Amino acid sequence: MRAKLTAVSLFVFIGAGICSAQTAPPQASYSTVYCSGFVSDQRVPDATRLVSGEQSNIKIMFGRGDYVTINRGQDKGVRVGDRYSVVRQESDSLQVNWFKWQAKLMKAMGIHYVDAGQLRVVNVQAKTAIAEVSLSCDYMLRGDIVLPFQERPEPAFKDPSAFDHFAPISGKPVAMIVESKDYQQSAGQGNTFYVNLGTERGVKVGDYFRIFRYQGTLAELSPQTKGFQDRLYGFGSSPGRYNWNDLPREVLGEGLVINVSRNSSTVFVTYSSADIYTGDYIEIE
Repeated sequence: MRAKLTAVSLFVFIGAGICSAQTAPPQASYSTVYCSGFVSDQRVPDATRLVSGEQSNIKIMFGRGDYVTINRGQDKGVRVGDRYSVVRQESDSLQVNWFKWQAKLMKAMGIHYVDAGQLRVVNVQAKTAIAEVSLSCDYMLRGDIVLPFQERPEPAFKDPSAFDHFAPISGKPVAMIVESKDYQQSAGQGNTFYVNLGTERGVKVGDYFRIFRYQGTLAELSPQTKGFQDRLYGFGSSPGRYNWNDLPREVLGEGLVINVSRNSSTVFVTYSSADIYTGDYIEIE
């Protein structure tokens, strides 16, 4: 009898542990955090660069497992085992504004840096060092900027089932989705974008943004018919006319802040109920 009770108790204990593990909020993955890129109004130090790599006669790009050379060695105190992050300044080559103020807001936010990956030094020479690409987020190129590795916090996700599709206005700072990580103009759950709100307005890693849209605005690049929010010839109309600020906003989803600088935040979309576009609005929850 005692043995049976012990077995039952053990089963209940293990079951409770499993339930607890299942209900714990998941953490943002390593690649989500370290491959997200960022926007900064301050240029990052760029004295240390990736200058070459093995098989440079045939390789123009380098990725995980490759050995590359940086222009920093024993003379600068580099040691075997040192870790570095590789970033690259980048901008949208198409330069097409999806919404009216996109270029102006992006310029005010600062410079977009791509996270190309991480390096681990395996050999040090007098004025150079050889490093292995230990994490590859994007291809690495000669001239990419090499920075001392810094840990980034990995915040927890909220339960998406708690998303409020009709959430009231929070009354907290509001901004816009200005650009996405890969320059696509539409995004959804699992994508990353940059907003023009940062530490200057109290934003910190782990904060959540609510994403929403107004009906009847005409600032987007996508074709809009004036008054489309309340009437369309031949397909019905409301008794009166409604402006964009007369109708309820459409709450589209929410996102987690995974990186932040003075004027901008990097946001990972954790839930979306519809396509999200650059030019949509966000507010701190």
